[in-house]
Amino acid sequence: QVQLVESGGGLVQAGGSLRLSCAASGRTFSSYRMGWFRQAPGKEREFVARISWNGVSTYYSDSVKGRFTISRDNAKNSVYLQMNSLKPEDTAVYYCAAQRVPGAPSSFVREYDYWGQGTQVTVSS
Repeated sequence: QVQLVESGGGLVQAGGSLRLSCAASGRTFSSYRMGWFRQAPGKEREFVARISWNGVSTYYSDSVKGRFTISRDNAKNSVYLQMNSLKPEDTAVYYCAAQRVPGAPSSFVREYDYWGQGTQVTVSS
């Protein structure tokens, strides 16, 4: 089992940057693909980005491509989301999630096995 704890959220002005971190427990972190999702009030949870177990492959939603960067450090059992050029529409609770390998890479909430508690990101205009 994997426990995930996000940090780094906060309040930022439009155009600013934040870096989210997700720390994972356990010795098998490198066995999981990792993803970031977000959920705005009144909306469904949506995919933001994912990264392969070894960090070689990444994939982004169209809404964040070119502005956000996902990365991981398996030695530190951590995954990160660097968010630049933030917009008010990026305001949401951000969650990291782990998906077991093997299994096809996925952007669907239901395909992820473990979730963190979330961290709030608020972007003011």
